[in-house]
Formats: sequence, C-alpha cells, structure tokens
Amino acid sequence: MLTSAVATSSRGAATRPAPRRVIRFMESVSLWLAFLLMLASHSMMAEAMETSVQTEGAGAFHFVDSAGQWQEPATLLTTDYRVTVSGLIADTRLRQSFENTSQQWREGVFVFPLPENASVYALTMTAGERVIVGEIKERAEAKRQYDQAKKEGRRAARVDQQRPNLFTTRLANIPPGETVTVELHYQQAVRYQSGEFELRLPTTLTPRYMQGTPIADGPKQWQGGWATPTTQVPDADKISPYTVLPEDVGPDSHRAKVELVINAGLPVAAVASPSHGLTSTWSGDVVTVTPDNGTILMDQDLVVRWSPVRGQEPSAAVFHERWQGEDYLLALLVPGLTQDRQLPRELIFVIDTSGSMAGQSIRQARASLLRGLDTLGSADRFNVIQFNSQTSSLHPQAVPADSYNLDQARRYVRNLTADGGTEMASALDVALRQSDGGADENAAGYVRQVVFMTDGAVGNEAALFARIRQQLGDSRLFTVGIGSAPNMHFMREAARYGRGTYTAISDLGDVSGPLDELFSKMQSPVLTDIRARWPDQQAASESFPRRTGDLFKGEPMVQVTRGRAAHGELAVSGRLPDGSRWEQSLDLQQAAPGKGLHRYWAREKIDSLLDTGLSGQVDESTREEVTSLALEHQLMTRYTSFVALDKTPVREVGTDLETEHLPTLLPAGSQPGMLRYPQTATLSPLLVALGLLGLMFSSAALMVHRRVFA
Repeated sequence: MLTSAVATSSRGAATRPAPRRVIRFMESVSLWLAFLLMLASHSMMAEAMETSVQTEGAGAFHFVDSAGQWQEPATLLTTDYRVTVSGLIADTRLRQSFENTSQQWREGVFVFPLPENASVYALTMTAGERVIVGEIKERAEAKRQYDQAKKEGRRAARVDQQRPNLFTTRLANIPPGETVTVELHYQQAVRYQSGEFELRLPTTLTPRYMQGTPIADGPKQWQGGWATPTTQVPDADKISPYTVLPEDVGPDSHRAKVELVINAGLPVAAVASPSHGLTSTWSGDVVTVTPDNGTILMDQDLVVRWSPVRGQEPSAAVFHERWQGEDYLLALLVPGLTQDRQLPRELIFVIDTSGSMAGQSIRQARASLLRGLDTLGSADRFNVIQFNSQTSSLHPQAVPADSYNLDQARRYVRNLTADGGTEMASALDVALRQSDGGADENAAGYVRQVVFMTDGAVGNEAALFARIRQQLGDSRLFTVGIGSAPNMHFMREAARYGRGTYTAISDLGDVSGPLDELFSKMQSPVLTDIRARWPDQQAASESFPRRTGDLFKGEPMVQVTRGRAAHGELAVSGRLPDGSRWEQSLDLQQAAPGKGLHRYWAREKIDSLLDTGLSGQVDESTREEVTSLALEHQLMTRYTSFVALDKTPVREVGTDLETEHLPTLLPAGSQPGMLRYPQTATLSPLLVALGLLGLMFSSAALMVHRRVFA
C-alpha cells in the first residue's frame, strides 16, 4: 500500500504541472509567432508604403489613383533619334510620342536623360495637323503659362532641365485615344581622342542615391518620384523616375529608332559600337548608321565610335560661323607628345560597392580594378579604397607595388560585393587624403593619381564637385564610368575638376580597350600650364574654356571664341614634365564652315559662369547673366525652360485630367533590387499588416493577464 501510495503520489506530482508546461509552451510558440508576424507585417507595410505594381494582360502597365481605383493602361512612349554629325558638332532631332490608349484625358510626365554636354535649343509640339512651336522663357514664367493652359484645357508642352544631363517633359491634355509628339533639337560636341571619335546617346538612367535626411517641411504626399526631398538633394522627387522592367510596359513602348549620319569632313574607315549591333552604309565620305534590329530597347546608352582612314587623323582643325553679325571660331589642336619618361606613381584605386553597382556593374568594376593593378611597376605605390554606406581601405596608407601586396589586393578585389548606399563624400576625403590633415611622408617624389570607379548614381553632384576642387591638392582624379547607363555628367565634371580625364566601360567585353588607353595616358607625360593666344584681345577675352585643363597623350585642346574673324594664327604653348616648353600654332584662315558654334560658345560661357556656384548657390548677377545668354541663344538652362502652348481648348473645363509619371527602364545588367515601381495608394496590404500587429499585441496582453491573475 505504501508503495502504491507513493507511486500514486508521484504520478500526481508529475501530472499536475502538465497544464503549466503546455501554457508555457504555447506562450513561447505565441511569442515566436508574434515575432514572425511582426516581420511579415513589416514587409507588407513596406510594400504598401513604398511601391507596388500589378499587371493585367501582357505588357499592360497600370497605375492606381489616389482613390485606389485601377486606371487604364499607361501612356505608351516611342522615341526617334535622328543625329547629324558635322565636323565636331552633332545635331540631334529627338521625337517623343505619347499615345493615350485610355478613355481619360491625360497629362504625361517623363524624366529622361540627354548627353551631359547637350544644348537644347528648340521645341515643337504636334497634335494631329496642328504644329505648335515652343519658346524659351524664364523657368517660373514657363511654368505659369503651362499651368494656365493645362487648367483651361489647352494642349501644352514644357521641358525643364533638372541636371545638365537630366530633363523633364510635361505634356498636358492628351485626348483619349490620340497621340501627341514633342520634338526637341539639341546639339553636343563629339568627343575626339587618340584618333577616334565617339558619340553617346543615353536612353535611361541608373536610380540615384539621395544623400541627406528628409526635409521636415517637404511635401507630405506623393509628388511623382520614388524619392522625397532631402537636405542635400532638395529636388530628389524631380530626379527619381520609377524604374521598371521591359515587360512592365507595352510591347512597343520605350523603344527608339535611331539614324546617325556622319559627315566628319574626312574619310571614315570604320564604325563600331561596344553597346549595340550597327549597320553602316557609306556614300562617299558620308556614313549612315542604324541599329541592326531597326530599334533599340531604351535600357542602355548607345555608344558609337568611328575612326578616320589611317593617316587622315586630324592633328588640327578650325571651324568658323557668322551668326547675327558676330564671328565664332572653334579650334581643335592635338599635341604630339612623344616623351617616354615615366615617374614613379602613387596610384589610389577607389571602387564603388554600393547597391546600385550590383549585377554586371560590380563585375565591370572588379575587372577594371584588376586591370589597373596589372599596370603597376615595382617603383610604384598603391592602395585600394571601397565605399558604400561606409568607406574602408585595404591599407592605412599606400604600400609598395611588390608581388605580396599585389596578390593580397587581387584577392581583396575579387571578394568585393555590392550593397548599401552611395556615400561618396567620405571616399573622396580618404582618397584625396585631406581627412587627416596631412600627407604620407613616404609619398614624396611620386606622381599621385586617384582612379575613381563608379556609376555616379548620386543626387548631390554639385557638392561633390566642390569637395574635389577644394581638397584635390597635388593629386589628379581620373573617373571610370561603370554600367550601361552611368551618370556621365558626374564622370566628366569630376575629372575636369580633378585635373584628370574620364572614360566609360559599356560592358564586360569592353573593359580592356578603354582601360588600356586610360592607363597608357596616366603613364605618359602630361602637358600643363597651357596657354592659348588669339590674334587680338577681344577674341582672347571671349574664348572658352577660360583655363585649358592639362592634356594627356592623345587628348585634344578645344577652344571656342566669339568676336574674331578667320584671320591670323592661334598660338598654343605648354610645359612638359621635364620643364621644357612645347609650342604649336594654327592658321585660322584654314577654317571650314561650321554650324551651331554660337550655341557651343554660349554653353561654354554659361558653364564657366556656373562654375563659381558649385555649392549650388549662385548670386543674382550671375543668374541674370546666365538667363540673358540663354534667352539670346535660345538655350535651356536651370533658369530657362521651353514651353509650347495651343490657343484652342480641347478639353472641357471640369472634365477629369489624370497625371501619369512615365517610368524609365531598368539599366541592362542591373539587379532587380534596383526596381522602383510606381507608388500605389491601395491600403489593403497596410490594413492587413495593422490587423496582424493588432492581433500580436492582443495576444501579448492576454498572456500577461493570465500570468498575473492565474
């Protein structure tokens, strides 16, 4: 009996705690489930608050309006480029056609790239049989006139410059089922170096990283871009168009026709492209170039290069134009630098490992950096710096380029991955070695060069240019544009302020050629202290750029001036690395006819005036001078816009007008994580998330209540 009683007592003692174990087990499970629900709700809230897209039918792209209602398929976009190259100037007619396939009146808004040195000088709007010629206006006045026409139901078009290479087209009152076309004309200088001409047509853009914190008194509602204004990028909402995949738009949308007619004034031997397949047709010295497939998908820059017949490469050229009673001259001179003297270098490689570099871009950057390491000699020093949200260096200071250090660097580079933000300022501080206030004493006697490899996907370019100019010291900055749609405005201007040069890598198969040329320049003598002497003082005072930058092997000096007829000689001199003088002259009487030189001159002068306001602050007198020049030469700037207005209303006042922000395509080779889909106002994911959170907190409260009152 005793044994039985003890056994019974033991079983009772063992069975009584069972309910508590179950309760604790269920509490633990509930807490873990609550944690998982929190993660799930966070994801759904992010989906609701950030961006989403839904498609209905193949290639049909839909938006959700502020009431959460489905709209009809978005406006379709087709583009047509016709480019005519005459000498050193390329003139482009760009047509953007907006087809409204819905049953509602539309306003289309499209943020798009142009070449970083583009000068937009004309606008027309075509709707049916009506052709309306645009006018250049001060930006505020253009906006006022456009808004008034939009309100009154009249067709209107407006184009604004957001950055030198980023513009916005607005097209009001597109009737249901109709197509309205905006035609822009712009010109750009053709790049010439090492015996080869190059032209780049950007078609999309890499989403930019917006530095700074959100502005407290900024807009509270969606303004059309995926980003909101910040303290460092106050116009972030205007330069952040949504980025989507080709299958997210109509099957015929976001495709471009291209025709390039090259009349270089000399026989062309070959035409090639590292980005697209091309078909070239010769008619004498004139070459017509078109894409192999007739059209191109607008997801990467089109790069076209052509080379003259061997022995016909220009070493000097001069062009003349007379416009409104004024003479304009454009001169090109290629110094024949033949010295082979090489000085020991301290080469600092800076590689962008931010999230926008994920995919093909980081592979291009790694391959480029490895190629650069191969150029180092035993007398050189080097270091590798990477940056994303943070900046880190392989070594605290530059180290000798011996086999051990190079092998270590190669392993380091091969393991680099892309993630995080694009905090470029700190990387510049470290690379230019101003952060610690002093230079490495071991660097004496070395030529210091910084190679900056990035896609340039930043929104605060002006602040970075100011930083480069202020902190450059004795260094030279060379930029390498990475990706299928790099920010070439940043590449070119950063190199200019850094007294270096820039290049671009279009794809992995195009790494060796451009980089070998770049590193060859960096190893070659540089011509400094360059002076251009025009025949008279008036031409000298009106010539640009004001101070010619240093020239590397194969690079031309280009000068444009106003107020000088084609007489006399232009004398150019400079200093070689050994201290000796270099001189050459150009006979201006050999000038060939030129077209658009007055716009080229005006753009150069405007850029010179705006250089003084790198921080973004421009005084009133400079603003007035820039505006006056832009109005005189019919150029778009940050202070002037083009506007075209129809006089006859087509939409009855009171009829709804929907605004659509057309997306750009994700750059080819980029990771899907860079997609920025149009924001929706549907709250269902958010409501589900809030419901789950409410359930989580209710469960937690119930468990606490049971434990207290058990």
